[in-house]
Amino acid sequence: MNLSGVVSALQARLPELGERMARRIRSDVDAYQDESLIPFDSLRRSCTANADLLLNQLGRADAQDPSPARETGRVRAEQGVPLADTLHAYRIGFELVWTEILAEARTHPEVDDAQLVSQSAEIWALFGRYAEAVAAAYRETTAELTSRRQARRSALVEALFTGVIADRTLWEAARELGLPDRGPYVVAAAAADAPGEEPLAGAEAALRQAQVHFAWRLLPDQQIGLAAVPSATAESTCLRILRRAGARVGISPCFHSLRDTPQALRFARLALAGLQGTGPGVARFDDEPLAMVVAAAPAEAAHLVEVVLQPLLDLPAAERARLLETMEHWYAAAGSATDAARSLFVHPNTVRYRLRRVEELTARSLSDPRAAADIRVALLAVRRVSASFSDARPSGRHDGRG
Repeated sequence: MNLSGVVSALQARLPELGERMARRIRSDVDAYQDESLIPFDSLRRSCTANADLLLNQLGRADAQDPSPARETGRVRAEQGVPLADTLHAYRIGFELVWTEILAEARTHPEVDDAQLVSQSAEIWALFGRYAEAVAAAYRETTAELTSRRQARRSALVEALFTGVIADRTLWEAARELGLPDRGPYVVAAAAADAPGEEPLAGAEAALRQAQVHFAWRLLPDQQIGLAAVPSATAESTCLRILRRAGARVGISPCFHSLRDTPQALRFARLALAGLQGTGPGVARFDDEPLAMVVAAAPAEAAHLVEVVLQPLLDLPAAERARLLETMEHWYAAAGSATDAARSLFVHPNTVRYRLRRVEELTARSLSDPRAAADIRVALLAVRRVSASFSDARPSGRHDGRG
């Protein structure tokens, strides 16, 4: 099949063909209409190169280097043009070239209809191969760009959390991470059960859907995050989503400058350390600041337990548990024996007896605010002692009551 005359004629008009192709694509594909995104000169060069690629390949049995097609895919991925629009533009270009081939062939008597029908199958096979090259290069470039963005984003988040970032670049980091340059912000720290696990993986999509802007960093034992909470509603939404995550999470107090992110991370980790129990839950530093202070000094907390509560902890397990539970309920009831009894489902006199027992064991009077404060802090510190109540030293003492 000899289309050399047709091909030569079109190649002589290649600059004009590339120009028309570029204008048609710009007219028909929305993503290509933004001059700031795709400069017309760049589009015209791409169209010209791809038209030349196609014309050179017609009637040849050997494989053509698809580098212009791959270059189109790479450039469009870098420009952020959707792949569907890129392939749509590529198809428009092929259709225009085929239309020009048909028009030129009418001026060449040596080319009959049978040849053109046969050639149409070849040209659309070429379109399929080159479209695959465009898509492959686009996906490769997108994956590479995503990897770079993730690496840079991770580095910026790490810089914020460690404080190794200059003040003048804080706003740049905020912009790249999708955060406002002023707070309020909060930091969250969630415990991971295993290295590489994302305890808040499910929360990320929910936060994004709720338009809560955030940036995460995955560590071997924790997932830490910085979220913008510009209003009380945004803060409550963030907390609600984190509570639904089914993880153990500590939340920092609100803060307004990204310079304070490292300190907020410390507060969030203290809140996590002070979270009661072993199951899922969310602890805010501001909800119980005294417990956070205790969590900040585990060695001192253990010593405080020994000084204030050791006689109580030396009791048999059942009595020890009753007294500790009663004290927790009494403090939660703001010192009301009646309210504590109601929550414990016992008689108020039973609560009063147990309180007197604590006073005897600790040699501290709960009517003395300083002594009551000592015992309260020691109770909070018990959570920080490595051994559970049942692992404390046993003792033969038991008064048989309460």
